[in-house]
Amino acid sequence: MSLRIASRFARRELRGGLRGFRIFLACLALGVAAIAGVGSVRTAIQAGLADQGAILLGGDAQAQFTYRFASDNERAWLESISTGVSEITDFRSMAVADGPEGPERGLTQIKSVDDAYPLLGEMQLDPAMPLAQALDGGELPGAVMAPVLADRLGLSPGDSFRLGTQEFSLSAIIVTEPDDAGGGFSLGPRTMVRTEALRGSGLLSAGSLFETEYRMTLPEGTDLDALRADAEERFQDTGIRWRDSRNGAPGVARFVDRLANFLVLVGLSGLAVGGIGVSAAVRAYLARKTTVVATLRTLGASRAVIFQTYFIQIGVLSLIGIAIGLVLGAAIPLLFAPIIADSLPIPTLFRLYPGPLFEAAIYGILTALLFTLWPLARTEEVRAAALFRDALDSARALPATRFVVATVLLLALLVGVAMLFSGNAQITLWTTGGILGALVILAIAATGIRALAHRLTPAARGRPVLRWALGAIGGPRETAASVVLSLGLGLSVLAAIGQIDGNLRNAIDRDLPEVAPSYFFVDIQPGQIDGYMERLENDPAVSRIDTAPMLRGVITQINGTNAREVAGDHWVVRGDRGITYAATPDERTIVTSGEWWPEDYDGPPQISFAREEAEEIGLALGDEITFNVLGRDITATITSFRDVDFSTAGIGFVMTLNPAALQGAPHTFISTVYAEPEAESQILRDLAGEYPNITAIRVRDAIDRVAELLEGIGAAIRWGAGATLLTGFLVLIGAASAGEGARTYEAAVLKTLGASRARILQSFALRSALLGAAAGVVALGAGILGGWAVSHFVMETSFAVMWPSAFGIIIGGIIATLLAGLGFAWRPLAVRPARVLRARE
Repeated sequence: MSLRIASRFARRELRGGLRGFRIFLACLALGVAAIAGVGSVRTAIQAGLADQGAILLGGDAQAQFTYRFASDNERAWLESISTGVSEITDFRSMAVADGPEGPERGLTQIKSVDDAYPLLGEMQLDPAMPLAQALDGGELPGAVMAPVLADRLGLSPGDSFRLGTQEFSLSAIIVTEPDDAGGGFSLGPRTMVRTEALRGSGLLSAGSLFETEYRMTLPEGTDLDALRADAEERFQDTGIRWRDSRNGAPGVARFVDRLANFLVLVGLSGLAVGGIGVSAAVRAYLARKTTVVATLRTLGASRAVIFQTYFIQIGVLSLIGIAIGLVLGAAIPLLFAPIIADSLPIPTLFRLYPGPLFEAAIYGILTALLFTLWPLARTEEVRAAALFRDALDSARALPATRFVVATVLLLALLVGVAMLFSGNAQITLWTTGGILGALVILAIAATGIRALAHRLTPAARGRPVLRWALGAIGGPRETAASVVLSLGLGLSVLAAIGQIDGNLRNAIDRDLPEVAPSYFFVDIQPGQIDGYMERLENDPAVSRIDTAPMLRGVITQINGTNAREVAGDHWVVRGDRGITYAATPDERTIVTSGEWWPEDYDGPPQISFAREEAEEIGLALGDEITFNVLGRDITATITSFRDVDFSTAGIGFVMTLNPAALQGAPHTFISTVYAEPEAESQILRDLAGEYPNITAIRVRDAIDRVAELLEGIGAAIRWGAGATLLTGFLVLIGAASAGEGARTYEAAVLKTLGASRARILQSFALRSALLGAAAGVVALGAGILGGWAVSHFVMETSFAVMWPSAFGIIIGGIIATLLAGLGFAWRPLAVRPARVLRARE
């Protein structure tokens, strides 16, 4: 019965229209739209990867080997299950061209192919020609090259260059490579040649680091799961790695998924800001309805009927706001689909996806419930005798216990849903803790700002503009709490991101070059290592040389169980890893537990594992690790853990074995060289001229590639934080609009007392600027704290305050509050005092 009566009352209340709820709707819609939009783009990318998975992979399935080509038996089986097979090798090397001032060198990612490539998709070249014609060449074998590398080496079609000891003729420039996205991150631009042409180059020698990939087209209706199981069982001891078109670009898919999940969490920050605006709007609306509530209580309406009336009304409006947000979140990605698709190097498939919209709707409903429950609960405190304007303002701070419990449960449910949708409990909990911590800090700060303004008001005697501004901030009716909470939380998110981004850039641009080597050399043959060392040890500009033998292997089992079942998706068991051997630890090796093997040990294989990675996987001393090297399984017992610092860009191996365990296995050496910057070019010329098969990776170039990738990530995150800030600005507008009546009365009184319009406007502007500065300073403190926590605990990097970003946050706070405040200051200034004062009688 009470619900039916409440529904009737709510329906009548809704006839009054949306006056007073525009900001409510805007805040809720913007937060939901941000989450729905990010989810829709993520799903479009995932759908594109799935739809074009075979083209990205280069076939319906792929078998991959490290250091070797498929054996005759393996090749025969691959051909028996497929309708077509293409053999590809992939590795890094140096492209060398003769320039006007001597040889020009550039790091390149070489893909050598056979006549069957590409099985799927189409190469586009400039000038246009079939790939087979381009690779045939003329007197010299032909090659095609990425435009950035050709520009760097000063090459045009028809020019020649060298890979290893082999001369090639550049036939064309690569415009589009159909399977480029499937290969993941690479340090060098692409060069493509025929595998046959590399036979005498010295680049595919025994032990050289290269991978072979066998792409296949399969008969229609092939059971991919059964085929994968058959391949892994048949070749479980050969180190085969199998992929199919359902996961054509796994690295891209993982990256997109994790970035999108993080952006959704940033979107939740925006919803939290919007929630503050929603709560303020509901509170202001109910304050205007105090006499209505009291009248209903006088006529016998129960507390339940009152609560249900406004709960239904706010619920309907919330659903309207969520619906608007869903429409925007679905429509904006579709509207900008061509622009988004052109800016991404991967396929996308934009259409209407229900999944992201459902996720955003759940977030919106829970946020609306969470932030409207307490204001609605206060309607129960209005009694029949409470027919005065400030009944809700004078209510107790906390509502009834059942509402507090319901709020806690809603918060727990919201966090649980976020953990479920994001798939990363740790990041979700950190984000939630950061938002709650920031809200607590901002709430305390808002109270402190009001108290400080109240205390300083008498000290401003003789300065009327400042005195009026401080008195308004410290008064009971000022919206200091709304300004500091809404704007402060948005600025806190932006400040934290700015601090994290700045410190990460510092670590890359300033700290890393100080400890990183000049060059990373790979594929040094055992017969070349002595001459290599002789050249560098006699160079006074070289301060340090590190070398280590290296093989690559795939961890297949941990204690006899499939490694993926034990370690999940940990990066150590994902793909092949570098392995080395050493009779004794060097002076920089820190063994944290266990013991190193004797120098002349030749017993069963033993392994020293990186401590941090072992803890993440859950390994202990005595565990057995089985890895496959060149088709041979080696099982070693973990006898020690050691610290490995991968942050210096130097040599670091997760696994180090005793030398006898890898005796006879073909391998090469890797080396890092620390030298004076002015000597780097000469070192590269000498070593590349003497040993053309050696690949040199300039660490500064690798750092620049990483920085470029981080710039794209940072831009996406800043756009997400910008949506949060926009929501905060909307809340500011709502607070300014709600306080327009109080400012109108204040202006009327001051005019009556002789104040000019200019002084009153100055007071309004100063009030807004002081609140904005206060919100910016508090937000900066919260952002610096959050940035330090992420830098210290998550990224484990040093932290320093980024002052340009910090000052920008404070200035942004002042500008935002000034715009919002002054936007609603002109009408109060224009009203005649007599009319306002008569209306208050």
